[in-house]
Amino acid sequence: MAVISPVYPGFFPKKAQSLLSLLPSSYEYVLIPGFCDVHVHFREPGFSYKETIFSGCRAAAHGGYTDVCTMPNVNPVPDSLARLKEQQTLIDRDACVHVHPYGAITVDEKGEVLADMAALAPYVVAFSDDGRGVQSREKMKEAFVRAKALNKLIAAHCEDNTLLRGGYVHDGVYAHTRKHKGICSESEWKQLERDLLLAKETGCGYHVCHISCKESVDLIRQAKKDGIDVSCETAPHYLTLDENDLQEDGRFKMNPPLRAREDRLALIEGVCDGTIDMIATDHAPHAEEEKAKGLAGSAFGIVGLETAFSVLYTRLVKENVLTLKKLIDLLAFAPRRRFSLPETEDFSLWRLDETFQVEPARFLSRGRATPYAGETLCGVCYLTVCDNKIVYQAKQEEK
Repeated sequence: MAVISPVYPGFFPKKAQSLLSLLPSSYEYVLIPGFCDVHVHFREPGFSYKETIFSGCRAAAHGGYTDVCTMPNVNPVPDSLARLKEQQTLIDRDACVHVHPYGAITVDEKGEVLADMAALAPYVVAFSDDGRGVQSREKMKEAFVRAKALNKLIAAHCEDNTLLRGGYVHDGVYAHTRKHKGICSESEWKQLERDLLLAKETGCGYHVCHISCKESVDLIRQAKKDGIDVSCETAPHYLTLDENDLQEDGRFKMNPPLRAREDRLALIEGVCDGTIDMIATDHAPHAEEEKAKGLAGSAFGIVGLETAFSVLYTRLVKENVLTLKKLIDLLAFAPRRRFSLPETEDFSLWRLDETFQVEPARFLSRGRATPYAGETLCGVCYLTVCDNKIVYQAKQEEK
């Protein structure tokens, strides 16, 4: 008979017990609470050729995620209640996991006029102009003041446009030796430094998206010591890859870019000491042709929902960098705590002793660009349950 082993004592939903009879015998399954990703791009409305609510949710379920927060760089941008309703209609129709949309900070994410934050606040998880940094200090301060009054977080993509200089990979050894245009770390941490001062001045809760460099870790660590209400995320690829892993392929192009080895090690240290609060995927699918133009010409962004846990389990837990419980807190509990999302009895069942080869053609996402293509990872998701419904189950040939 199959055996289900819980990771957390006391977390054993009734639905899990009822599934025992459906599981192939002689296997041991690990029961893991449903993950929560506070940073995904599901591309609808406006860019359904890249991803849809339907395909994105299926990919999430495949990766063990039962809550996702969708970024607002869609078309139309959810900067008013009417525009948000277009997205919410698609969510209500097509989502098989819990989808929590962000509202934009500014109209059309142009950084010029604040969105209708008061009208949006009851219906969005937080406010972000993800995909671009708000360049005006005055406009960002205005957003912080408004979000504070509405008791909502500002989630910032930190990027100073004046420091980009046409770059598309980290401004490091790889870029210099292969004549690529580099993105300096300062373009991230300089705007972060500005925003931390605004968070301190206004008292607004502030969340930093996808940090990638050692300076950002140091700034956030100090800010927490100073009592600033700040949290942050990094992504699996920044913890497990760096510029030494780059190849001349669009599947290695993301923003922020893979940085130096010392940045990756600083991020790992930040995860271990609690400076980094959670791990999010920044799942950013594109059409195949948009990722087939090399490092210089491809669109920024990779997919991550279907590989995140297995990558982190293989590279960090199996290597004794993190405990499994710590990893699950970073993926499931910490995101919900910070973003005030309800605790659930959603879960997934995994066979942690089994390996698989990453085959992008088998992804449920429409996106296929992953730097882990062809790699062998540990940890196979057998099924995922959301709201007491099985929303993903491995096919017979995958068992």
